[in-house]
Amino acid sequence: MTFTLTTPLYYVNDKPHLGSTYTTLACDALARFQRLQNNDVVFITGVDEHGQKIQRTAEQQQLSPQEHCDRVSARYRELWEQWQVSNDRFIRTTNPRHLQLVEQFYARVQASGDIVRGRQTGWYCVGCEEYKDVPPEADKPDCSIHAKPLEWRDEENLFFRLSRYQSEIEALVNRDDFIAPASRRQEVRNFVAQGLRDFSISRVNVSWGLPVPGENGHTFYVWFDALLGYLSALLDDGGDVDLERLSEVGWPAAVHVIGKDILRFHAVYWPAMLMSAGLPLPKHVFGHGFLTREGQKMGKSLGNVLDPEALLSVCGADAVRWYLLRDMQFGDDGDFQQQRFTDLVNNDLANTIGNLLNRTSSMARKWFSDAVPPAMSASQGSHPLAQLSQTTVSVVLESIPALSFKAAAEAILQLAISANGHLNDTAPWSRMKQEGQEAAVGDDLYAVLEATRLVGVLLSPLVPDLSARILSQLGHDPITADWEAQLRWGGLRSGAVLPQPSPVMQRLELDEDL
Repeated sequence: MTFTLTTPLYYVNDKPHLGSTYTTLACDALARFQRLQNNDVVFITGVDEHGQKIQRTAEQQQLSPQEHCDRVSARYRELWEQWQVSNDRFIRTTNPRHLQLVEQFYARVQASGDIVRGRQTGWYCVGCEEYKDVPPEADKPDCSIHAKPLEWRDEENLFFRLSRYQSEIEALVNRDDFIAPASRRQEVRNFVAQGLRDFSISRVNVSWGLPVPGENGHTFYVWFDALLGYLSALLDDGGDVDLERLSEVGWPAAVHVIGKDILRFHAVYWPAMLMSAGLPLPKHVFGHGFLTREGQKMGKSLGNVLDPEALLSVCGADAVRWYLLRDMQFGDDGDFQQQRFTDLVNNDLANTIGNLLNRTSSMARKWFSDAVPPAMSASQGSHPLAQLSQTTVSVVLESIPALSFKAAAEAILQLAISANGHLNDTAPWSRMKQEGQEAAVGDDLYAVLEATRLVGVLLSPLVPDLSARILSQLGHDPITADWEAQLRWGGLRSGAVLPQPSPVMQRLELDEDL
């Protein structure tokens, strides 16, 4: 069965930022994990390219909306390639095939009797692309998210009859397995309990959008366009654009990973639209938190925006991936702190893991002819490091599918710490000087090297490049297949050549603010 996962389709009003990079790297870790589990994976990302905000942004830059979208979409593609993101699809909502799908979907929903004409009045935020729950009599209200004035709208729109799906959506969001993390469920349940209202699916006087069939002057509201991009991406396989094919190409999605600000659209509006169109619902929706920097919201006006391209250039992918996935509980809000970033990367990767590998490999090469030492009890599953390794494997196999990357990373790190502790406790540098201790020393070194190998294997979905370097230092190829077999204790072969050790992780030395 296909495992389909999606990032949001990122809005191309501006270049990629650290928040979109964070989401995409987390999804990349999950996609890599699922492939290592021998699952067929379709990892979807892409961009949402329509709406008034994009139209206005393009006008300010004296570009056509299409030119603006082409430029920003290219930057997203290039950035994900630089980060070595392993997405299988990149969907653009300006792709003509996407319009075909939207028209098919709209026809189904229309045939279900769920499209009605109505009048939409209220305070509207162009940045959020939504009406706000602000009293009509409010005096010049601002958007709480964008801190910009709301615009008063009074126009005829087409509406989706969301209210017809009250009981079905209530039952869906009351399931404990649909919305994660648990902290996000109640806010959606509260929203649904207030009573679902029909919502607008079209706009008038917004030319930069997909035209609504048979409705002159109407273009599709961004959510009735962008959410369908997940379906368009799956059908972008060279075959026909046909909703009947979705079950053959990976629908329903195993999980939509999105920011908490668009959770309502994915957990309420989207399932109702799919019900109306007679299509299966996604299995899970995961709403993660926002990133701040040193306790402050990132923004151009504060001059504290972290550019993911510059971050990659200065620090490297392994460092950033490790910090974001290891230090922040995915699902909660996170705060990027430069000193903690530097400390964790240096302590965890360069010192704990890197030095463990370097010194153990050096001793093994010095005393055992540049090779993995002979193993006695160390190759058995009863060895203390073997038992801890299998516990660590269980934690990782349980945590990553639940997007608990922090728990997985901490368990792997603890295995490396314990291997270091075993090395210090057994002190092979002292025992090797004692007559008759060579076999025992070799046994201890084998156990530590084997634990280090498992650290490298387990790191593969989180920090793939570092994983490959660790395994290379142990004479192993990067993990591409048969992951399960490589997670068993005893994979190192005694007598196998150990390459000349070199640092697998350089220390971060940041003299200036990023």
